[in-house]
Amino acid sequence: MARLVIVSNRVPLPGQSQRAGGLAIVLQDVMDSVGLWFGWSGKTTPEGGGVHSTVHRATEYATIDLSEDDYQKFYVGYANSALWPLLHFRLGLMEFRREDLEGYRAVNKLYADTLLPLLKPDDLIWVHDYQLIPFGGMLRRMGVRGRIGFYLHIPFVPHSVFSGLPQGDLLLKDLCEYDVVGFQTNEHRNDFLDTVRQSLGHDITEDGVIQVPGRPVQTIVAPVGIDGLAFNRQAARAAGSRNNKRLTDSLNNRHLMIGVDRLDYSKGLPNRFEAFNRLLTRFPEHSQHVSYLQVAVPSREEVSEYASLRPVLNRMAGDINGRHGTFDWVPLRYMSQGVSRGTLAGFHRISRVGLVTPLRDGMNLVAHEYVAAQNAEDPGVLVLSRFAGAASYFQDALIVNPNDPDEIAEAMHTALNMPLQERRIRHARLFENVLRLTAASYCQKFVASLSAKQGA
Repeated sequence: MARLVIVSNRVPLPGQSQRAGGLAIVLQDVMDSVGLWFGWSGKTTPEGGGVHSTVHRATEYATIDLSEDDYQKFYVGYANSALWPLLHFRLGLMEFRREDLEGYRAVNKLYADTLLPLLKPDDLIWVHDYQLIPFGGMLRRMGVRGRIGFYLHIPFVPHSVFSGLPQGDLLLKDLCEYDVVGFQTNEHRNDFLDTVRQSLGHDITEDGVIQVPGRPVQTIVAPVGIDGLAFNRQAARAAGSRNNKRLTDSLNNRHLMIGVDRLDYSKGLPNRFEAFNRLLTRFPEHSQHVSYLQVAVPSREEVSEYASLRPVLNRMAGDINGRHGTFDWVPLRYMSQGVSRGTLAGFHRISRVGLVTPLRDGMNLVAHEYVAAQNAEDPGVLVLSRFAGAASYFQDALIVNPNDPDEIAEAMHTALNMPLQERRIRHARLFENVLRLTAASYCQKFVASLSAKQGA
């Protein structure tokens, strides 16, 4: 049986805590068949390089360090200042520098050079996400002939948007070096195929196979998910925890709305805060009857657009609480530090409304986790952005356009007033989809496609 090799920008080492929706959580159902997980250690050193290896439950975890210069050009620069905004439809935030592109490709080459001697001839290689798009092609040029697949966890964009990236055809050619390329939704795959057709001129079959000369490239839709039953059990246990009791006591019989996000401009947090302000302004019957808890964990603060978001949210939270709060009620509770996944499971369970309103997102597993955490007898309501990948599968949520704070406020109002019977019906349908779109089914579909020879 072929060994499965996972390649990702960061390697989650055994024993490290995992964030909600993290790759290690998504892949845990396939870990028994993973022989090697390779990527960056998360550390910078003066020279970079050097392989660090550890084995845990038959899986080898191999990591390398990056130099500070490589980190700035590859990760802060091209990956998160050019590709991330581009693939989230934010061309106005894209910062392209030729030296960053060169650094991006140089680090991908470093990864490929380092992994090559660790590979076996029949390995199946599964590469994850936008940081490593050129990686497969570099392995090909080093003589690797085994099956290599790539999965994009974030959106792809239409040709008219993608064409704004200088030298973008290089990335399209890189993606066409893989045997299988996977996406979260049909929309993302179709945008990719149309961009390849218009930019590279390749023929594409009705079932999404790109006819690259000498080798077909299969494209698939394999939505990421979670183990919904396990998360429901975790949430039920956490409902009786000390943290849940503290939160429940502090609510003083008020309804709870919750949002859980990275501190990222793609998550639409300023619009969500403004929507809460408008809820309390336009629907004053909710004043002193609802509290909104927003957990927003900082990330990528070296990127200026991320760093500038924090003071905006701090100011908005202060304004909202100053305008609407009373001596015994703080309307908006805003946390910018991490909370464990188990604790969040309990918080989701007691929340009447879950807010998942990104401006664009690949999938957003917080939507899955909110639904899975609910008590089916008295479930909460999911308010979901139409631009999250989850919206393609969760039509029984209250779907909103995240660019309109009033529309979000109206959905909050609807959710808070929704009768129990309707909440139960909507939740039952949503939970059925959570159980269908699991982490295990995601892994099985991609690995099956990667294992199969085209035309076999």
